[in-house]
Amino acid sequence: MFGRRFELFRVFGVPLRIDLSWFVVAALVAWSLATGFFPSTAEGLDGRTYWAMGIVGAVALFASVVLHELAHALVARSYGLPIRGITLFIFGGVAEMEREPPSPAAEFAVAIAGPLASLGISVVCFAASALGGDLGLGGPAVTVLGYLAGINLILVVFNMVPAFPLDGGRVLRSALWRARDDLRWATRVTSMIGGGFGLFLIAVGVWRVVANGDLFGGLWMFLIGLFLRNAAQMSYQQLLVRRSLEGEPVRRFMVDDPVSVPRSISVEELVERYIYRHHHKLYPVVDGERLLGCVTTRDVKQLPREEWTRQSVGAIARPLTEENSVKPETDAMDALAQMRRTGFSRLMVVEEGRLLGIITLKDMLDFLALKVELEGAQAAGEAA
Repeated sequence: MFGRRFELFRVFGVPLRIDLSWFVVAALVAWSLATGFFPSTAEGLDGRTYWAMGIVGAVALFASVVLHELAHALVARSYGLPIRGITLFIFGGVAEMEREPPSPAAEFAVAIAGPLASLGISVVCFAASALGGDLGLGGPAVTVLGYLAGINLILVVFNMVPAFPLDGGRVLRSALWRARDDLRWATRVTSMIGGGFGLFLIAVGVWRVVANGDLFGGLWMFLIGLFLRNAAQMSYQQLLVRRSLEGEPVRRFMVDDPVSVPRSISVEELVERYIYRHHHKLYPVVDGERLLGCVTTRDVKQLPREEWTRQSVGAIARPLTEENSVKPETDAMDALAQMRRTGFSRLMVVEEGRLLGIITLKDMLDFLALKVELEGAQAAGEAA
């Protein structure tokens, strides 16, 4: 979903990150407010004032999005759900939960928290705008507050459309989950609705371009629809992955007796005898029977080519840490989350300092594909 992003700061311990795509939409919002919306709603001001209003309005809009997502995150955390952070990107913001809510009630509470926060912001801004004169606010400030009241109300209405993964779709999923006690079925139904809503927005976007010549508005609508459709499909697939891997220990997937390299060989020997031969990206590094850590192709790339013959593997090896290793009883979903967080597609399986095996992303995906295929065949047999 995201490209390159960086962390700004933490709010109540939740990391706030910005994807580079956010700067594009932030600039477009500020420009459209300064050159279109505010000049049409507050006439007679100079250009510098309109630009100041546009920038303040854009910043305040995204502050509202952060508060919306923070409400999701804090409620999720109250139910024991780990939060990786909040990310602002081109289509708004998302609070990244590491796993699904534990119950329909938790799903409903987490889902409704965001729209309630946006509704609260809308009410406060509307009241401040209406009482602007009594509060000593100038015309530009009152106009910006009126804009924030309206845009947050629009966000509430849009987010409450019952199409997954929008908040309204999650509310609907909680109701369906409660009715049939089947999260998978509830997710499949709401994801189909989400995909259909995405197609609707795509069609509206095309119509706006063809019928009205609104290239910018139509293209934006088209992209939002495409994003929602893909997000709905991806959310269902992620649930299938979680359901198939959750509760499975990495011991089931690990490769016994993995290829390891001695610390004493040169980096050039590592490349010629191991990397070119086995094509792995991570190798355990040993000193006799003792596990020292690991070496990756990333470490080799960072070493100048002329140093390959002079440097030993032990000199560039990474020490054994919780980032590059797991225990044999670690849950497969936790291992998968660790791979996603660290960027390693291979992890060492270690028990009391001893190397037991290697767990790879490919092995887990192969297991997942086989399990889905067998479950599908079983379901088909039962239906017959």
